[in-house]
Amino acid sequence: MDQPTLDQAVETAKEHPWILGVLPHVLTVLGVLLALFAIARLMSERKRPSNTFAWLFAIIFIPYLGVPLFLLFGGRKLRQLAARKARLCPIVPGAPLSPAATCFAARVLTLNGACPPIGGNRVRFVPDGEEAFHELEQSIREAKHSIHIMTFILGRDAVGRRLVKLLAQRARAGVKVRLLLDSLGCFTTKGHFCDPLRAAGGEVVAFMPMLPLQTRGSANLRNHRKIAVFDHQRALLGGRNLALDYMGPTPLKRRFRDIGAMIEGPAVSLLNEIFIADWAFASGQSINDLHEDLTLAIPASVGDSQLQIVASGPDVEGDALYEGILSLVQQAERSVWIVTPYFIPDEVLQRSLMVQARAGIDVRLVVPARSNHPITDLARKHSLRELQQAGVNVLYYGPGMNHAKFILVDEATGVWGSANMDLRSLFVNFEVAAVTYSAGDTRVISEWMQDVFAHTKPMVLRPGKGRFFSTLGEEVGRLIAPLL
Repeated sequence: MDQPTLDQAVETAKEHPWILGVLPHVLTVLGVLLALFAIARLMSERKRPSNTFAWLFAIIFIPYLGVPLFLLFGGRKLRQLAARKARLCPIVPGAPLSPAATCFAARVLTLNGACPPIGGNRVRFVPDGEEAFHELEQSIREAKHSIHIMTFILGRDAVGRRLVKLLAQRARAGVKVRLLLDSLGCFTTKGHFCDPLRAAGGEVVAFMPMLPLQTRGSANLRNHRKIAVFDHQRALLGGRNLALDYMGPTPLKRRFRDIGAMIEGPAVSLLNEIFIADWAFASGQSINDLHEDLTLAIPASVGDSQLQIVASGPDVEGDALYEGILSLVQQAERSVWIVTPYFIPDEVLQRSLMVQARAGIDVRLVVPARSNHPITDLARKHSLRELQQAGVNVLYYGPGMNHAKFILVDEATGVWGSANMDLRSLFVNFEVAAVTYSAGDTRVISEWMQDVFAHTKPMVLRPGKGRFFSTLGEEVGRLIAPLL
């Protein structure tokens, strides 16, 4: 069948040679128009300068690759989703007012759409993977009415299988179980792997399916949030995924170091609200159909922790988390301590850290000596070297991988959640964080960070001689960093 068709095409080309001359010209014009369209869309996105330059470089110099990649992955905000999310009430009725609401960082976060800080909460930090797993398992077993869990990764391992089996048991017992999985992070587990839970009456939804694409850029917009809410009264928040590398019933030598927290009190209703909004978007259900999940009684005050819950990502109009972090760094008077697995900052955050270090502020940055993503280690080198030269105490954690995400400013304000200190977390992914303004919480964070510092070594600046290929790799990594 193909051979006659090919022969006919060859004969046609011989009879009409002008086709061979016009066709390349037409394809070139179409390519230029497509590139111009991509550049126009790029400029309308109002991305950070480094991000814009990286995409421009790809579109102009490798258009056959850069243009389709941008059209597939270049999106950053979903206006319809942001509008839908904005209709959810950002204030908890009847929650205790927090005196922290008047501080600069809290005002910045609130003006960008975050809920004002609320009191009456209790926070218990969970510092190791075994305790985190037991806490999660116990909370699932004790839940009487509902279990809402979202994660970026559900491991196809012993932890993933055990959690699916346990959730299925609770669903069969009449508990409303909803499991929200990122389509990319849970690519191998969002399907048949979760069938036991579906068969038991639980609901499993994949967020932003890779195929078919929901919107332009949806392949790039991942839900990196990790939230578990039980009976609308207690919630686990942190950076751990549901997999063996992050947690488990017994110690594991290769397990990542991480920390999260169990939260009780009025702030839990905000975390549940974020879950419901994401669930409605991913499942196609109407917010009105989930009204009962948003109008239950606000959890009672159980402690004195003042918390501000911050959602960040394509479903939020601005960049609340990024601007809040920036304000904390710039307003610091004594210290800025950061622990993060990946560090790829934008220019403003980078310069802010450098200025504070030069002003005598105790700026410390802890990153793994080797992370689980070598390309990010390459991309961070220029930034780390620049920070160290400005007086920032850059510390390498090891041996092992530190996956924790924590910021502590003046030992008075702490930030933790799902976001890394990189461009993807701060500007692209769906993320969530908690900001605490309470002395008890920040004291625990400070003690935990001091222990992390004890397992680090200062970054050593290597002499430039004989580093041509290493430097070339760093420059390439620096160029593509905004796309990671």
